[in-house]
Amino acid sequence: MPGVTLDLVRKPAARPSDQPNLAGLTRARLAAALVEAGAVPADKAKMRANQLWRWIHHRGLTDFEGMSDVSKELRTVLQDRFSLARPEIVERQVSRDGTRKWLLRFAPGIEVETVYIPDVGRAGALCVSSQVGCTLNCTFCHTGTQALVRNLSAAEIVAQVQVAKDDLEEWGFPGEDRRLSNIVFMGMGEPLYNLDAVADAIDIISDGEGISISRRRITVSTSGVVPELTALGERTQAMLAISLHATNDTLRDELVPLNRKYPINELMDAIRAYPGISNARRVTFEYVMLKGVNDSPAEAKALVNLLKGIPAKINLIPFNPWPGTAYTCSDWATIERFAAVLNRAGYASPIRNPRGRDILAACGQLKSESEKLRASARRQTASAEAAAENLS
Repeated sequence: MPGVTLDLVRKPAARPSDQPNLAGLTRARLAAALVEAGAVPADKAKMRANQLWRWIHHRGLTDFEGMSDVSKELRTVLQDRFSLARPEIVERQVSRDGTRKWLLRFAPGIEVETVYIPDVGRAGALCVSSQVGCTLNCTFCHTGTQALVRNLSAAEIVAQVQVAKDDLEEWGFPGEDRRLSNIVFMGMGEPLYNLDAVADAIDIISDGEGISISRRRITVSTSGVVPELTALGERTQAMLAISLHATNDTLRDELVPLNRKYPINELMDAIRAYPGISNARRVTFEYVMLKGVNDSPAEAKALVNLLKGIPAKINLIPFNPWPGTAYTCSDWATIERFAAVLNRAGYASPIRNPRGRDILAACGQLKSESEKLRASARRQTASAEAAAENLS
């Protein structure tokens, strides 16, 4: 079996610029931006926006000069006033199982990890981040140990998809030939705390004349920001996933502290009211398997009772370890017994095959490099201070 591929060769970063990145604008905002910048007259804006859209989101161009059906004069204006730049790829890793992970830098200290997982969904899924860091502090999640730095813009979310398509070399491919068929907002951050940017990004990603990934193949995972659930469904028509992990408030308060603000009963009521929910648009419940914590047959039966009346499937996620965690993964036989209870009750309950563990790309393992380096520096400082005390 081949080993891990680690590519630390850095491409020259684009010159930092205050120019707006057209790749992060919806169609309507793209047309408006062209007019506001004086690039095109108002009566030509929609036509020009549609023209640029195909180059940016279907062909994946990063330079206006390649837009052969745009006049040289307009290309010069666009080059002066706008950007199509990609983020800096700080690090690219490929797992033994084919999973790819990119560490992307949008600005100093503004970094996220994005993961492509082959053979998921119809062809392959991209796990994108919506924030740098996270505020939720879920105790089993490595990402949750990194403080929130800021929300990502729609352009920065879309850029993660663009980087993956660059690397997979599939710009302009028809749908049936794609390696990237699904998008999951399951990376760093809580998407519903950045709903405006997430909704705009989904509008861009799902547009049929661009990246063209169906909204039914876009899944947004939330830990349960109850007041935003209806808005998510109405604005995005995305598939819903709930990071659940427990069946009672006492345990979920510990594992997912957001539960103290929005308890399970409130969450379940909001899920039942989610726009478009049906047997054809089932809610996915994510349940990480923690040894001796939430993996008993009694918990499985409680989960069945909790989900009654909700069109649902349940993803059982073997816990992915990370440095410093106090949790361990449930034994495989325990996970299978848990799944059997759910299956007998009529719920699809696949056990998620851990992908990319060897490069810390699996569920709950993402963390930006700047935070890793700061943590490393803190450990080194602590070790040096301890050594000094021992010598004194």
